[in-house]
Parts: sequence; structure tokens; C-alpha cells
Amino acid sequence: MGIDAGGISVLVRDAVRKRRSEAEALSDYLGAHPELSSEEFESSAKIADIFKKEGFEVEYPYAGYETAFRATLDNGAGASAAIMVEYDALPEIGHGCGHNLHGSLSVLAGLALSELKGLFKGKIHVIGTPAEEGDGAKIGMAGSGIFDDMALAIMMHSVGGGVCQPNMDALSLRCYIVKFHGRPSHAVAAPWEGRSAFAAARKFLDLIDARRECFTSDIHVNGIITDGGKSPSIIPERAEALVEFRTDSMSKLEIVDEMVLKCAKAAAMALDCEVTWTQALPDFADVVRVRSLEEAAAGILSGLGLKVAPVGPPIGSTDVGNVSYRCPAIQPLISVTDEPLALHTPAFAAATLKPEAHESMALGAEAIVMMILKIMNEETFRKKVHDEFIASRGEK
Repeated sequence: MGIDAGGISVLVRDAVRKRRSEAEALSDYLGAHPELSSEEFESSAKIADIFKKEGFEVEYPYAGYETAFRATLDNGAGASAAIMVEYDALPEIGHGCGHNLHGSLSVLAGLALSELKGLFKGKIHVIGTPAEEGDGAKIGMAGSGIFDDMALAIMMHSVGGGVCQPNMDALSLRCYIVKFHGRPSHAVAAPWEGRSAFAAARKFLDLIDARRECFTSDIHVNGIITDGGKSPSIIPERAEALVEFRTDSMSKLEIVDEMVLKCAKAAAMALDCEVTWTQALPDFADVVRVRSLEEAAAGILSGLGLKVAPVGPPIGSTDVGNVSYRCPAIQPLISVTDEPLALHTPAFAAATLKPEAHESMALGAEAIVMMILKIMNEETFRKKVHDEFIASRGEK
């Protein structure tokens, strides 16, 4: 484009600064008006309206979700990239996961790119992805192919502690409601007539525990009994367990799935009960990591003066993982407070409203813009990322 890297950095910083006040106001508004998963009507409408006024082509509602949107900036022939936006809150805690802050960060990046159309060619899709704290709209979106043609899908996630990471690793997740059906009887007068569904549910969890010594370190199985009967004087006719399991790949998830269902069938057989199961949530995929993307993100974040640590071990699940199976995707962690605050707490929600968090939001938006400009403008880098993505996904 005839501008050196230093000059581009200045233009990006200026564009972010120009739109920063709008993003700060949006973040504070969302923080003061939290909406739960799939109920983000005001939040999504407010963000969609921002992009309508900016001249983006806006689809709202979008992809079968009432509170989703897609805002597209068509800047001629070229690659396509997606910026993902989150904006749902938690019950009672509000924005204790920081979606108000890093959702507005994504909006700020999209607005800044609209100021920089002379620096790239291609399409930018800013996609509102509701219900991350629920059943994860990105799962359905990824499954329907929305991200398939993207050279990059990117967002950031808020954290505390003063240190950023170039990506967030995560585990695949499947969740079952397992129902056991037995036969009721009086627990004292005629217990031999009964078939205890509760005993079958307990034995189900016992059998899973018996398998744990053979788990690899990435396998986690957790379960609870949600219904074990109504009275101790009656052998329970039905019982219900909720069990979730996580692994480091979708292929291994299927192996653990077989083990979990064997335990359910064995428990039912041993107690002369019947068992059925249904999925409680759609599958959350683990993250397909692309090293060249992570290296680029680490360099950009460090260049902005932020402290950057290596990607940490997976400690949970995210619907960004499903996106990462469809296109090169990355979710750097941006520290919004130097305090080592845990996510999903009122203290973290309060931290997102402070000037320190606003500054992190601006720097994070600069980083997203720089990543998108790099993927759009550097064909060699784009091909390297794509090839690594295909290879990494294949290993999963």
C-alpha cells in the first residue's frame, strides 16, 4: 500500500482513538443493562444500529437467532475475515465474564476498519454471537457454514492479572441427561418388588469413577444426580443424572462418549432398570490452534506494550472452538485489570467499567485490526495460516 509498518500502526491507532469514545459508552451501557443468554434484545439492537449508521450491510436477526446479527463491510475483491462479538451476561452477576468490554472491543475494531478502507481489500464481517454463556450461538453458526470461507475469525476475551495471552485453549464438551427407569415399591413392606432407579444412577457414577485411573490428563467427567426420588420410604421408580465430559479433541470425545454410555447401560442392567439419554447442550469443540496466528498475535500485543505470556492449559470450553474447526480462528486473552480477579464474579464485572479496562479495550482493538490487515494483505502469511489450520485440524 506504499506505507511502512510503522506508518500503518499510527493510522490504526488514530482510527481506534477516533472511535474509542463510542465503544467506551457502549461497554458501560451494556455493563449497566445486562441481558441473559438469548435475551440480549436491547444489546444486540444497539450494536446492530451502530453498524447500520456506519454504512455496513446489516442482517438482523441473523442465522436463526433472534439476538444475532451480521454487519458486513464490503471493500472490494479480496479475502474475508470475521470479528466475533459477545454481549450476553450471567444471572445475578451481570457482566462478570467481561462480555460488555470485549464485545465492545470487537465493535471498536470493526469501526476502526471502516476508517481504514484504503489499507485493505476484501470483506469484514462483524458477527454478533449471542448466548456464549448458554448453548453457544457460534456452535450453530459454525455448523451452518457461516465461517467456512473466512481467512480469519477473531475476538478477544477479557481476563484479569495484568498479563495477556495470544490465544485461549479449550476442551471439547458434551453433556447428557441420563434417565433411569425402575419399578416403585414400599421400601420396608416389599422392597423385593422394587427396582431402584436411584441405585442405578449411583452405580452409573460409581462406574465412571472406576474408569478414572485410566484417563489421560485431558479427560474430565463430572456428574450429579438431579432426581433421586421423592421419599425414602419408596423405592424410586425414576432417577436422573446430568453428566458432562471434556477432552482435548473431538475424536477423543467420541471415545469417552462410548465409555460413559457403557457405564450407563451396565448400571441399568445390573439393577434391572432401563436407561435413556439425551444431549443437554450442543457439543462444544476444543480449539484447533494455528501457531503462526498465535505468534503474530503475541508479537502485535507485545508491540503495543502489553505483557504477554504463553498460551496456558485449557481450563474450560468455549463455542469459539467450533469456529476453529471451520476456519483459522483465534481468541487472545486481553487483561483488563492488573488485579488477579476471577471471571464470573461481581468484582470482575465492576473492573470492566474502570479507565484501565477502557485502555485495554482500545489496545485490544488495535491488535485485532493489525491481525486482520496482516491476514488480508499478506498472501504468503494467509496461505501459511491456512495450511497450518488444515494440518492442525487433521491431527484432531
